Amino acid sequence: GRAIVREPKAFLMDEPLSNLDAKLRVQMRTEVARLQSDLETTTVYVTHDQTEAMTLGDRVAVMRAGVLQQVGSPGELYEQPRNLFVAGFIGSPKMNFLPCRVHAPAGTQGQGMQVTLADGSRVQTACHEGMAPGTPLNLGVRPEHIEVVDPGTTALQGEVVVAERLGGETYFHVKCADRMVIARASGDAGSTAGERVGLAFEPARTHLFVPDGRRVN
Repeated sequence: GRAIVREPKAFLMDEPLSNLDAKLRVQMRTEVARLQSDLETTTVYVTHDQTEAMTLGDRVAVMRAGVLQQVGSPGELYEQPRNLFVAGFIGSPKMNFLPCRVHAPAGTQGQGMQVTLADGSRVQTACHEGMAPGTPLNLGVRPEHIEVVDPGTTALQGEVVVAERLGGETYFHVKCADRMVIARASGDAGSTAGERVGLAFEPARTHLFVPDGRRVN
């Protein structure tokens, strides 16, 4: 408050909400956004909370061990993460990562690369970067971009370990071979713990990362 009444040319806010309880933190996040909009003053906001960064920032800079990883709008960081770290940091629950290998390179008629997961199932992606079959990669897909379907209708299958029902949405924790995959469904979806389900990925919503963490297109 004392900083605001001085009408400076810029604000530097260093974790201003970190000591508040959860309810007040949400309320104050809205207040900070409203104040910034009303004052139209450039604000540099430092936070470890990715929700605050995504909801308050016009441009977000993601740092790791003092090294700048990516700068962009919240939408750019969410839709086009530059590397594995940014992809895992932005989003809650975080992006699922599945080890895979190139099965078939991108086709000549606009078809993206096909990859094989550790359990042998194949996933079609929208990646068109030239890579030889057998090249090791990591497949990334967000929980909200995974559809829970009947087993047998898709290659990747698993068993529901936990179904978190939150009213407006349900999070399924599905054990697929040696990996736990989280999928989000709207509403109170019907699958229960112990049930076998299939997981379907939309190719355009998948991401591929090389072993050093760089995302490929």
